[in-house]
Amino acid sequence: MTTETRPLTGIRVLDLTNVLAGPYAGYQLALLGADVIKVEVPDTGDLARQLGASAELNRARLGASFLAQNAQKRSLTLNLKSERGKEVLRRLVASADVLCENFRPGVLDRLGFGWPELRRLNPRLVYCAISGFGQNGPMRAKPAYDQIIQGSSGMMSVTGTPDTAPLRAGYPIADTLGGLAAAYAISAALLGRERTGEGCQIDVSMLETAVTAMGWVVSNHLIAGQAPRPLGNDNGTAAPSGTFRTADGELNIAANKQEQFELLCRVLGRPELAEDPRFAERESRKAHRAQLTAELEVALTRHSAAHWEEQLSTAGVPAAAVLSVAEMLESAQIRARGLVHELPFPGGAAEGPLRVLGHGIHVDGHPSAPELPPPTLGQHTDEILAELGYHDTDIARLHQENAV
Repeated sequence: MTTETRPLTGIRVLDLTNVLAGPYAGYQLALLGADVIKVEVPDTGDLARQLGASAELNRARLGASFLAQNAQKRSLTLNLKSERGKEVLRRLVASADVLCENFRPGVLDRLGFGWPELRRLNPRLVYCAISGFGQNGPMRAKPAYDQIIQGSSGMMSVTGTPDTAPLRAGYPIADTLGGLAAAYAISAALLGRERTGEGCQIDVSMLETAVTAMGWVVSNHLIAGQAPRPLGNDNGTAAPSGTFRTADGELNIAANKQEQFELLCRVLGRPELAEDPRFAERESRKAHRAQLTAELEVALTRHSAAHWEEQLSTAGVPAAAVLSVAEMLESAQIRARGLVHELPFPGGAAEGPLRVLGHGIHVDGHPSAPELPPPTLGQHTDEILAELGYHDTDIARLHQENAV
Protein backbone atom coordinates (compact mmCIF):
# COMPACT_ATOMS: atom_id res chain seq x y z
CA MET A 1 0.00 0.00 0.00
CA THR A 2 1.52 3.30 -1.09
CA THR A 3 0.90 6.74 0.38
CA GLU A 4 -1.32 7.56 -2.61
CA THR A 5 -3.71 4.66 -1.95
CA ARG A 6 -4.25 5.07 1.79
CA PRO A 7 -7.74 5.96 3.06
CA LEU A 8 -6.84 9.49 4.23
CA THR A 9 -4.68 10.48 1.26
CA GLY A 10 -5.35 14.15 0.42
CA ILE A 11 -6.36 15.09 3.98
CA ARG A 12 -4.21 17.77 5.62
CA VAL A 13 -3.93 17.69 9.42
CA LEU A 14 -2.42 20.46 11.54
CA ASP A 15 -0.93 18.78 14.60
CA LEU A 16 -0.43 21.40 17.32
CA THR A 17 -0.02 18.76 20.02
CA ASN A 18 2.73 17.77 22.45
CA VAL A 19 4.06 14.68 24.22
CA LEU A 20 1.76 11.67 23.63
CA ALA A 21 -2.06 11.72 23.38
CA GLY A 22 -2.19 14.27 20.55
CA PRO A 23 0.94 13.12 18.71
CA TYR A 24 -0.34 9.54 18.92
CA ALA A 25 -3.61 10.63 17.32
CA GLY A 26 -1.74 12.44 14.56
CA TYR A 27 0.47 9.41 13.95
CA GLN A 28 -2.56 7.15 13.47
CA LEU A 29 -3.91 9.59 10.87
CA ALA A 30 -0.51 9.86 9.16
CA LEU A 31 -0.25 6.08 8.88
CA LEU A 32 -3.62 6.11 7.13
CA GLY A 33 -2.35 8.60 4.55
CA ALA A 34 -3.00 12.07 5.94
CA ASP A 35 -0.48 14.86 5.37
CA VAL A 36 0.24 15.69 9.01
CA ILE A 37 2.01 19.00 9.60
CA LYS A 38 3.48 19.13 13.08
CA VAL A 39 3.39 22.76 14.22
CA GLU A 40 6.08 23.27 16.87
CA VAL A 41 7.49 26.04 19.02
CA PRO A 42 10.78 27.38 17.58
CA ASP A 43 14.01 26.22 19.28
CA THR A 44 12.38 23.71 21.64
CA GLY A 45 9.58 21.97 19.77
CA ASP A 46 7.50 19.16 21.20
CA LEU A 47 8.54 18.37 24.79
CA ALA A 48 8.75 14.70 23.76
CA ARG A 49 11.86 15.63 21.75
CA GLN A 50 13.62 15.76 25.15
CA LEU A 51 12.07 12.59 26.59
CA GLY A 52 13.26 9.01 26.33
CA ALA A 53 15.84 6.50 27.49
CA SER A 54 18.75 7.98 25.47
CA ALA A 55 20.20 11.19 26.92
CA GLU A 56 22.15 11.74 23.69
CA LEU A 57 18.99 11.69 21.58
CA ASN A 58 17.24 13.94 24.08
CA ARG A 59 20.01 16.52 23.68
CA ALA A 60 19.62 16.32 19.91
CA ARG A 61 15.87 17.06 20.26
CA LEU A 62 15.14 13.55 18.96
CA GLY A 63 14.08 11.77 22.13
CA ALA A 64 12.81 8.21 21.78
CA SER A 65 9.38 9.34 22.97
CA PHE A 66 9.21 11.75 20.03
CA LEU A 67 10.61 9.32 17.47
CA ALA A 68 7.99 6.74 18.41
CA GLN A 69 4.96 8.88 17.46
CA ASN A 70 6.05 11.28 14.74
CA ALA A 71 7.21 9.37 11.68
CA GLN A 72 5.43 10.29 8.44
CA LYS A 73 4.90 13.87 9.66
CA ARG A 74 6.39 17.18 8.50
CA SER A 75 7.66 19.73 11.03
CA LEU A 76 7.05 23.47 10.80
CA THR A 77 8.13 25.84 13.57
CA LEU A 78 5.79 28.71 14.33
CA ASN A 79 5.80 31.47 16.94
CA LEU A 80 2.13 31.94 17.77
CA LYS A 81 2.93 34.88 20.04
CA SER A 82 3.98 36.95 17.01
CA GLU A 83 1.51 38.52 14.63
CA ARG A 84 3.37 37.23 11.58
CA GLY A 85 3.32 33.74 13.07
CA LYS A 86 -0.43 34.02 13.58
CA GLU A 87 -0.77 35.09 9.95
CA VAL A 88 0.96 31.88 8.87
CA LEU A 89 -1.39 29.82 11.04
CA ARG A 90 -4.40 31.54 9.44
CA ARG A 91 -3.15 30.45 6.03
CA LEU A 92 -2.52 26.95 7.34
CA VAL A 93 -6.03 26.72 8.79
CA ALA A 94 -7.54 27.85 5.49
CA SER A 95 -5.63 25.05 3.71
CA ALA A 96 -6.34 22.30 6.23
CA ASP A 97 -8.98 19.67 6.82
CA VAL A 98 -8.20 19.05 10.50
CA LEU A 99 -6.65 20.95 13.39
CA CYS A 100 -5.77 18.94 16.49
CA GLU A 101 -4.43 20.49 19.70
CA ASN A 102 -3.95 19.48 23.32
CA PHE A 103 -3.41 22.84 25.04
CA ARG A 104 -5.24 23.48 28.26
CA PRO A 105 -8.80 24.65 27.56
CA GLY A 106 -8.85 28.34 26.66
CA VAL A 107 -5.25 28.66 25.46
CA LEU A 108 -6.09 28.64 21.77
CA ASP A 109 -8.89 31.17 22.39
CA ARG A 110 -6.43 33.52 24.06
CA LEU A 111 -4.15 33.25 21.04
CA GLY A 112 -7.05 34.34 18.86
CA PHE A 113 -7.88 30.94 17.40
CA GLY A 114 -10.95 29.77 19.29
CA TRP A 115 -13.53 27.64 17.50
CA PRO A 116 -15.59 30.60 16.18
CA GLU A 117 -12.49 32.08 14.54
CA LEU A 118 -11.30 28.74 13.19
CA ARG A 119 -14.72 28.13 11.72
CA ARG A 120 -14.76 31.58 10.15
CA LEU A 121 -11.38 30.89 8.53
CA ASN A 122 -12.44 27.47 7.27
CA PRO A 123 -16.08 26.30 7.62
CA ARG A 124 -15.05 22.78 6.55
CA LEU A 125 -12.42 22.43 9.29
CA VAL A 126 -12.62 19.53 11.76
CA TYR A 127 -11.28 20.91 15.04
CA CYS A 128 -10.26 18.41 17.73
CA ALA A 129 -9.26 19.55 21.22
CA ILE A 130 -7.75 16.87 23.49
CA SER A 131 -7.52 17.67 27.19
CA GLY A 132 -7.28 15.90 30.50
CA PHE A 133 -10.80 16.62 31.67
CA GLY A 134 -12.67 18.15 28.73
CA GLN A 135 -13.50 21.69 27.67
CA ASN A 136 -16.08 22.31 30.40
CA GLY A 137 -16.74 21.28 33.98
CA PRO A 138 -15.08 22.27 37.27
CA MET A 139 -11.81 20.42 36.44
CA ARG A 140 -11.43 21.77 32.89
CA ALA A 141 -8.45 24.03 33.69
CA LYS A 142 -6.47 21.50 35.73
CA PRO A 143 -3.21 20.24 34.20
CA ALA A 144 -3.06 16.51 33.52
CA TYR A 145 -0.64 13.87 32.41
CA ASP A 146 -1.29 10.16 31.97
CA GLN A 147 -0.67 9.24 35.60
CA ILE A 148 -3.06 11.92 36.82
CA ILE A 149 -5.81 10.47 34.63
CA GLN A 150 -5.05 6.89 35.65
CA GLY A 151 -5.58 7.89 39.27
CA SER A 152 -8.58 10.16 38.71
CA SER A 153 -10.40 7.63 36.51
CA GLY A 154 -10.34 4.78 39.03
CA MET A 155 -7.95 2.72 36.89
CA MET A 156 -5.26 2.61 39.56
CA SER A 157 -7.73 1.58 42.24
CA VAL A 158 -8.43 -1.72 40.45
CA THR A 159 -4.88 -2.40 39.24
CA GLY A 160 -2.69 -4.70 41.30
CA THR A 161 -3.61 -7.08 44.11
CA PRO A 162 -5.51 -6.23 47.30
CA ASP A 163 -2.08 -5.77 48.92
CA THR A 164 -0.42 -3.70 46.17
CA ALA A 165 -3.23 -1.54 44.73
CA PRO A 166 -3.49 1.24 43.73
CA LEU A 167 -0.95 0.74 40.97
CA ARG A 168 -0.22 2.64 37.79
CA ALA A 169 -0.35 0.59 34.59
CA GLY A 170 3.13 -0.06 33.23
CA TYR A 171 2.60 2.14 30.18
CA PRO A 172 0.71 5.41 29.46
CA ILE A 173 -2.66 3.83 28.75
CA ALA A 174 -4.75 6.96 29.38
CA ASP A 175 -2.72 9.00 26.89
CA THR A 176 -2.93 6.25 24.30
CA LEU A 177 -6.68 5.79 24.73
CA GLY A 178 -7.20 9.53 24.42
CA GLY A 179 -5.18 9.57 21.20
CA LEU A 180 -7.12 6.66 19.74
CA ALA A 181 -10.43 8.29 20.61
CA ALA A 182 -9.32 11.50 18.91
CA ALA A 183 -8.17 9.68 15.77
CA TYR A 184 -11.41 7.78 15.27
CA ALA A 185 -13.53 10.83 16.11
CA ILE A 186 -11.62 12.89 13.54
CA SER A 187 -12.06 10.15 10.93
CA ALA A 188 -15.79 9.99 11.64
CA ALA A 189 -16.08 13.78 11.45
CA LEU A 190 -14.34 13.80 8.06
CA LEU A 191 -16.91 11.30 6.80
CA GLY A 192 -19.72 13.38 8.26
CA ARG A 193 -18.35 16.44 6.50
CA GLU A 194 -18.86 14.70 3.18
CA ARG A 195 -22.57 14.58 3.98
CA THR A 196 -23.04 18.05 5.47
CA GLY A 197 -20.28 20.05 3.82
CA GLU A 198 -19.33 21.50 7.22
CA GLY A 199 -16.68 20.75 9.80
CA CYS A 200 -17.27 20.39 13.52
CA GLN A 201 -15.70 20.77 16.95
CA ILE A 202 -14.56 17.62 18.79
CA ASP A 203 -13.92 17.70 22.55
CA VAL A 204 -11.93 14.66 23.75
CA SER A 205 -11.70 14.16 27.51
CA MET A 206 -8.92 11.77 28.49
CA LEU A 207 -10.66 11.19 31.82
CA GLU A 208 -13.95 10.14 30.24
CA THR A 209 -12.19 8.06 27.58
CA ALA A 210 -10.33 6.20 30.32
CA VAL A 211 -13.53 5.62 32.30
CA THR A 212 -15.42 4.25 29.29
CA ALA A 213 -12.49 1.93 28.49
CA MET A 214 -12.80 0.29 31.91
CA GLY A 215 -15.88 -1.50 30.62
CA TRP A 216 -17.20 -4.17 32.94
CA VAL A 217 -15.45 -2.72 35.99
CA VAL A 218 -17.66 0.36 35.71
CA SER A 219 -20.80 -1.38 34.45
CA ASN A 220 -20.72 -3.90 37.30
CA HIS A 221 -20.81 -0.95 39.67
CA LEU A 222 -23.47 1.03 37.77
CA ILE A 223 -25.76 -1.87 36.96
CA ALA A 224 -25.09 -4.62 39.49
CA GLY A 225 -24.02 -2.47 42.44
CA GLN A 226 -20.74 -4.37 42.79
CA ALA A 227 -17.90 -2.33 44.24
CA PRO A 228 -14.85 -2.75 41.96
CA ARG A 229 -11.75 -4.17 43.65
CA PRO A 230 -8.24 -5.12 42.55
CA LEU A 231 -7.90 -8.76 41.52
CA GLY A 232 -4.28 -8.91 40.42
CA ASN A 233 -4.00 -11.17 37.38
CA ASP A 234 -7.36 -12.86 37.89
CA ASN A 235 -10.35 -12.21 35.66
CA GLY A 236 -13.30 -11.41 37.89
CA THR A 237 -15.88 -12.72 35.39
CA ALA A 238 -14.68 -16.32 35.25
CA ALA A 239 -12.41 -19.00 36.71
CA PRO A 240 -10.01 -20.38 35.81
CA SER A 241 -9.12 -17.18 33.98
CA GLY A 242 -5.87 -15.49 34.90
CA THR A 243 -2.14 -16.13 35.21
CA PHE A 244 -0.78 -19.50 36.32
CA ARG A 245 2.66 -20.88 37.20
CA THR A 246 4.33 -23.42 34.91
CA ALA A 247 7.72 -25.14 35.07
CA ASP A 248 9.53 -22.13 33.60
CA GLY A 249 7.31 -19.07 33.69
CA GLU A 250 3.84 -17.62 33.74
CA LEU A 251 0.97 -18.71 31.49
CA ASN A 252 -2.27 -16.88 30.88
CA ILE A 253 -5.31 -19.13 30.60
CA ALA A 254 -8.83 -17.88 29.87
CA ALA A 255 -11.15 -20.86 30.20
CA ASN A 256 -14.19 -18.60 30.36
CA LYS A 257 -16.73 -21.08 28.95
CA GLN A 258 -17.87 -24.31 30.57
CA GLU A 259 -16.65 -26.41 27.64
CA GLN A 260 -13.25 -24.68 27.79
CA PHE A 261 -12.91 -25.52 31.47
CA GLU A 262 -13.75 -29.15 30.80
CA LEU A 263 -11.24 -29.27 27.93
CA LEU A 264 -8.59 -27.71 30.19
CA CYS A 265 -9.09 -30.39 32.81
CA ARG A 266 -8.76 -33.16 30.21
CA VAL A 267 -5.61 -31.69 28.60
CA LEU A 268 -3.98 -31.33 32.04
CA GLY A 269 -4.85 -34.93 32.88
CA ARG A 270 -7.21 -33.84 35.67
CA PRO A 271 -10.69 -34.64 34.28
CA GLU A 272 -12.02 -35.26 37.77
CA LEU A 273 -11.79 -31.53 38.55
CA ALA A 274 -14.73 -30.86 36.24
CA GLU A 275 -16.87 -33.12 38.44
CA ASP A 276 -15.73 -31.69 41.75
CA PRO A 277 -18.70 -29.83 43.34
CA ARG A 278 -16.41 -26.89 44.12
CA PHE A 279 -15.56 -26.43 40.45
CA ALA A 280 -18.45 -27.90 38.47
CA GLU A 281 -20.20 -24.60 37.71
CA ARG A 282 -19.07 -21.06 36.89
CA GLU A 283 -20.12 -19.39 40.15
CA SER A 284 -18.74 -22.17 42.33
CA ARG A 285 -15.40 -21.97 40.49
CA LYS A 286 -15.24 -18.23 41.17
CA ALA A 287 -16.03 -18.84 44.84
CA HIS A 288 -13.24 -21.43 45.10
CA ARG A 289 -10.76 -19.74 42.77
CA ALA A 290 -7.70 -20.18 45.00
CA GLN A 291 -8.30 -23.91 45.49
CA LEU A 292 -8.85 -24.42 41.77
CA THR A 293 -5.65 -22.55 40.89
CA ALA A 294 -3.67 -24.73 43.31
CA GLU A 295 -5.06 -27.91 41.75
CA LEU A 296 -4.34 -26.75 38.18
CA GLU A 297 -0.80 -25.65 38.99
CA VAL A 298 0.06 -29.13 40.24
CA ALA A 299 -0.24 -30.23 36.61
CA LEU A 300 0.95 -27.01 34.96
CA THR A 301 4.27 -26.93 36.80
CA ARG A 302 5.26 -30.26 35.24
CA HIS A 303 5.92 -28.67 31.83
CA SER A 304 6.95 -25.35 30.31
CA ALA A 305 4.68 -22.44 29.43
CA ALA A 306 5.42 -23.02 25.73
CA HIS A 307 4.37 -26.67 26.04
CA TRP A 308 1.05 -25.82 27.64
CA GLU A 309 0.41 -22.92 25.26
CA GLU A 310 0.66 -25.31 22.33
CA GLN A 311 -1.36 -28.09 23.96
CA LEU A 312 -4.17 -25.89 25.22
CA SER A 313 -4.43 -23.66 22.15
CA THR A 314 -4.64 -26.73 19.90
CA ALA A 315 -7.45 -28.09 22.06
CA GLY A 316 -9.36 -24.80 21.86
CA VAL A 317 -8.55 -23.33 25.27
CA PRO A 318 -7.22 -19.75 25.05
CA ALA A 319 -3.69 -19.77 26.52
CA ALA A 320 -0.45 -17.91 25.95
CA ALA A 321 2.85 -17.48 27.75
CA VAL A 322 3.48 -14.13 29.44
CA LEU A 323 6.19 -12.46 27.36
CA SER A 324 8.64 -9.65 27.92
CA VAL A 325 8.55 -6.70 25.52
CA ALA A 326 11.68 -8.01 23.80
CA GLU A 327 10.18 -11.48 23.40
CA MET A 328 6.96 -10.02 22.01
CA LEU A 329 8.81 -7.92 19.41
CA GLU A 330 10.73 -10.97 18.17
CA SER A 331 7.69 -13.27 18.10
CA ALA A 332 6.71 -14.95 14.84
CA GLN A 333 3.25 -13.35 14.92
CA ILE A 334 4.50 -9.78 15.22
CA ARG A 335 7.09 -10.38 12.49
CA ALA A 336 4.50 -11.97 10.20
CA ARG A 337 2.16 -8.99 10.62
CA GLY A 338 4.88 -6.44 9.86
CA LEU A 339 4.27 -4.25 12.90
CA VAL A 340 7.87 -3.03 13.31
CA HIS A 341 9.30 -0.83 10.56
CA GLU A 342 12.81 0.38 9.83
CA LEU A 343 13.49 3.98 8.78
CA PRO A 344 16.66 6.04 8.45
CA PHE A 345 17.53 8.01 11.56
CA PRO A 346 16.47 11.66 11.12
CA GLY A 347 19.38 14.01 10.57
CA GLY A 348 21.88 11.16 10.82
CA ALA A 349 21.56 11.37 14.62
CA ALA A 350 22.55 7.73 15.01
CA GLU A 351 24.00 4.93 12.94
CA GLY A 352 21.81 2.14 11.73
CA PRO A 353 18.06 2.08 11.19
CA LEU A 354 15.39 3.57 13.42
CA ARG A 355 12.82 0.93 14.41
CA VAL A 356 9.29 2.18 15.04
CA LEU A 357 5.83 0.66 15.30
CA GLY A 358 3.06 1.04 12.77
CA HIS A 359 -0.38 0.17 14.06
CA GLY A 360 -2.44 -3.02 14.16
CA ILE A 361 -4.55 -2.13 11.12
CA HIS A 362 -4.06 -3.68 7.70
CA VAL A 363 -5.76 -2.12 4.66
CA ASP A 364 -6.30 -4.34 1.62
CA GLY A 365 -3.98 -6.88 3.19
CA HIS A 366 -1.11 -4.46 3.79
CA PRO A 367 0.21 -3.07 7.10
CA SER A 368 0.10 0.70 7.52
CA ALA A 369 3.81 1.45 7.45
CA PRO A 370 5.50 4.85 7.78
CA GLU A 371 7.63 5.80 4.79
CA LEU A 372 9.22 8.98 6.18
CA PRO A 373 11.35 9.21 9.35
CA PRO A 374 10.31 11.58 12.14
CA PRO A 375 11.29 15.15 11.25
CA THR A 376 14.03 17.20 12.78
CA LEU A 377 12.72 20.38 14.39
CA GLY A 378 11.47 22.74 11.69
CA GLN A 379 12.76 20.50 8.91
CA HIS A 380 9.89 21.30 6.54
CA THR A 381 9.23 24.92 7.51
CA ASP A 382 10.36 26.52 4.25
CA GLU A 383 8.76 23.78 2.16
CA ILE A 384 5.36 24.26 3.80
CA LEU A 385 5.56 28.05 3.67
CA ALA A 386 6.20 27.82 -0.06
CA GLU A 387 3.14 25.61 -0.42
CA LEU A 388 1.13 28.34 1.32
CA GLY A 389 2.24 30.86 -1.28
CA TYR A 390 5.13 32.57 0.50
CA HIS A 391 8.02 33.60 -1.74
CA ASP A 392 11.69 33.27 -0.82
CA THR A 393 11.93 36.87 0.35
CA ASP A 394 8.81 36.45 2.51
CA ILE A 395 10.22 33.28 4.06
CA ALA A 396 13.52 34.94 4.82
CA ARG A 397 11.70 37.81 6.50
CA LEU A 398 9.64 35.41 8.64
CA HIS A 399 12.89 33.82 9.86
CA GLN A 400 14.46 37.23 10.55
CA GLU A 401 11.43 38.27 12.60
CA ASN A 402 11.50 34.99 14.57
CA ALA A 403 7.96 34.26 13.42
CA VAL A 404 8.98 30.74 12.39
